[in-house]
Amino acid sequence: MCDGVSVMVNNKTLLLIACLVWSAAGINILRIGIIEYPLYLSAVNFLLSAVVFAVFQFFIFGRLVKKHTKRIDGYGEQKQLFIKFFDVKSFIIMAVMMTGGILLRSLKLAPAVFIAVFYTGLGAALLLAGIFFGKNFVIRKFKKNKSDQ
Repeated sequence: MCDGVSVMVNNKTLLLIACLVWSAAGINILRIGIIEYPLYLSAVNFLLSAVVFAVFQFFIFGRLVKKHTKRIDGYGEQKQLFIKFFDVKSFIIMAVMMTGGILLRSLKLAPAVFIAVFYTGLGAALLLAGIFFGKNFVIRKFKKNKSDQ
């Protein structure tokens, strides 16, 4: 307990927390990309955004969702610290990516067209990963409720 608020949650709740965190990050990054996009609307840029999305979704975030869901499922029914929706390595990667993104934009190290194209693809992939965490939460929640009946 910490000031009357429990920091320990059911393992299935970790999937919901991951859903919310990943979705919030995805929406924010996607928003940044979309804000920059109007001046760079073209078939080539749409295609490049789709490639960024595909690379991140299929080679990184899709695998990461499976890995973390499997890890979280391995906790069984015991309560876990709410931040265990990620492992330490993932928190470090997230911190590096956030710092890099903030520096990239604030120091204007990349042109606006890059921000538009890359952030739109990346943000969409992050958001989809969040949705998949949410789907995994709902599936596990439904299984538990069904088995209780």
